Amino acid sequence: MADIFPTEFDVVIIGTGLPESILAAACSRSGQRVLHIDSRSYYGGNWASFSFSGLLSWLQEYQQNRDTEEENTAWQDLIHETEEGITLCKKDETIQHIEVFCYASQDKEHNVQEIGALQKSPSSMASSTLIESVDSVCLPKERDSSYFTSSEISAQHTQKSDKDISLEVTDIQESLEKDKTCIHTISGGSKGENKPTIEDNIDQPKRNRITYPLIVEEGRRFNIDLVSKLLYSQGSLIDLLIKSNVSRYAEFKNVTRILAFREGKVEQVPCSRADVFNSKELTMVEKRMLMKFLTFCLDYEQQPDEYQDFKQCSFSEFLKTKKLTPSLQHFILHSIAMTSGSSCSTLDGLKATKNFLQCLGRFGNTPFLFPLYGQGEIPQCFCRMCAVFGGIYCLRHKVQCLVVDKESGRCKAIIDQLGQRINAKYFIVEDSYLSQETCSNVQYKQISRAILITDQSVLKTESDQQISILIVPPMESGTCSVRVTELCSSTMTCMKDTYLVHLTCASSKTAREDLESVVKKLFTPFTETKEEKEELRKPRLLWALYFNMRDSSGISRSSYDGLPSNVYVCSGPDCGLGNEHAVKQAETLFQEMFPGEEFCPPPPNPEDIIFDGDDK
Repeated sequence: MADIFPTEFDVVIIGTGLPESILAAACSRSGQRVLHIDSRSYYGGNWASFSFSGLLSWLQEYQQNRDTEEENTAWQDLIHETEEGITLCKKDETIQHIEVFCYASQDKEHNVQEIGALQKSPSSMASSTLIESVDSVCLPKERDSSYFTSSEISAQHTQKSDKDISLEVTDIQESLEKDKTCIHTISGGSKGENKPTIEDNIDQPKRNRITYPLIVEEGRRFNIDLVSKLLYSQGSLIDLLIKSNVSRYAEFKNVTRILAFREGKVEQVPCSRADVFNSKELTMVEKRMLMKFLTFCLDYEQQPDEYQDFKQCSFSEFLKTKKLTPSLQHFILHSIAMTSGSSCSTLDGLKATKNFLQCLGRFGNTPFLFPLYGQGEIPQCFCRMCAVFGGIYCLRHKVQCLVVDKESGRCKAIIDQLGQRINAKYFIVEDSYLSQETCSNVQYKQISRAILITDQSVLKTESDQQISILIVPPMESGTCSVRVTELCSSTMTCMKDTYLVHLTCASSKTAREDLESVVKKLFTPFTETKEEKEELRKPRLLWALYFNMRDSSGISRSSYDGLPSNVYVCSGPDCGLGNEHAVKQAETLFQEMFPGEEFCPPPPNPEDIIFDGDDK
C-alpha cells in the first residue's frame, strides 16, 4: 500500500487511544479533514485488546523496541530556516516491569512446543527469554500476524437497523456454543441473570483439563485488555455512544455481580432494593439501615445538615457516625462507593455512592456494562465513525517531528517516516509520542496491572457465566485498594472453562509487588499434585502477567516544555474504573479547537440527506 497522503488537512491526530479516537470522530463529523495515524500496528494504543498470541507478540514487539533505538536525522534537512523541529519519541516508554508466569501444565499433547522460560514452578521472564519463549510457540504464522497487519478496522460485528434500540445489551443468560460467533442481543438487562441456564440443569461433563498448549491453541478466543475498564450505565461514554449512534458498532453485556472481600471470604453485595431484601447475608435490621442510608445518598445535596460537619473527614469516618454495622460500612465503602477508606473525603464518597445508585436499573441489576470482545472495541468504534465521514487512517506509520514556525510559534506541519510534509491547522498527539525533552518537567503516576487466566470463578454459583467486579481493601496502611474484574467466556474475552481476571491499582512499587499478595489470597497456583481441601476452594491460577503502565491523566498543559499553541496532548488510560476522563478530555479539546461546534452530534437521517443536483 502506498503511504503517500494528501498534503493538506485540518486536523492531524497521532495515536489511536480512546480520547484520540473520540476526537477524530468528532472532528470528522463536524466536517474537518482528518488524518489519523499511529506508529503501532494495531488500534487503541494502551487501550487495545489482544488475542493470546497477539499479547505474546505485543510483549515481544515491546521488548525489541526497548532493545533497539533508531536514529534518523534525515528529516532535519527538510526544515527551513524560518522553522524548527520538535522531535517525537521513537520508543514506547509507557510500559515497565513486565513479568510473566505460567502455572499450567506444559505437556505437548496439543502439538505445541514447551516454552523453556515458563516452567511449572513460576519464574519471571527476563528480557532475553521473553523473545525466545514467544518465538517457540508453534502458531500458524499467517493467522497470528493477521491481527497486526490489517490496516482496516475489523468489522466483526454486524450493524443494527432497529431504530428503537439505541444501545444493545446482550442477555447474560445466553448459552454460547463453542464454534458460534453470532450473538443475539436484546434491549435492557435480564431479571434472571443469576439463574442457571438450561445447560446448567443437565448433567455437565467433567471440566476440561486446561493446559498451556491448549490456551495457545485456543488463543483466538481470548481478547485481553491492556487496561481494565467498565462503562457506567448512566456515564458520559454511554451517553456519547447513544447520542452519536456509535453504539451500533458494538455489543455489551451486563456486569452481573458486585462482590466484596471481607474476613478472607468473597461475598456478593446486594445492590437493588430487591437484592437487599432477598439477601440472606443481612439481618432485617441491617436491610432497613442500608435502605435508609442509600435513600439519603440519592438526595444528599438537599440534606446538607447531615454531612456538613464531616466535610473534612474521610468517608469511612462519616459512615461510622450513621449507626451502620461494620459489614454495612464495608459494603458501602468498598463495593458501592468503591473507594479507599483513608483517601476518600465524605463528599467524594457520597457523590460516588449516588452515581452508583443512579446507574442501577438502566440495563440490569448492576450499574455497569462491559463491551463484548473487550475494551479495545470502543476506540475502534469511534475510528469507524471517523472513517465513515471521510477520515483517513494509517497504522505502522511513524512521525519524525513537528514543524514549528519560529515567528508565530505555531505548528504548521509534520514530517513522516517517508520524509513527506503534511500541513494542518491543529495537531493532537498522544502523550507517549512526546520526547523526553518535551516531558522533562512532567511527573507521571503509574498503574499496576495484572492479567490472570484461571479455571474457576472467585465465587461459584449455579451459573458459570458471571461477570463480576470486586474491590479488595488495602492490606497494609499506606497502600491502595485493588480492583478485580472477572470475565467469563460469554464476554468473548476468554476460552470456555476459563476466566480472565484483571487486577488494577495505583502503583506504589512494581506491579507484582503491589498485586501478588491479592492474587495469593484469591487464587492458588495450578499444580499437578493433589491440593489441600482448603486450597481447592480457591480458583487455580493458570497464567499471569504483571506490568506497570504510565498514567498521564491530570497533567496540565503547562507541564510540557515548548508545546506550540495549536498542539494538544491526549493522555493515556487513567486508574479509574470508568471512562469519564477520556470523554471529558476529548470534549474539552474539541471545544478549544472548534468553539461553537456541537460535539459528536447525531448522524443525519438518510432520508433527510439532499444530494447536489436534486430538484426537490
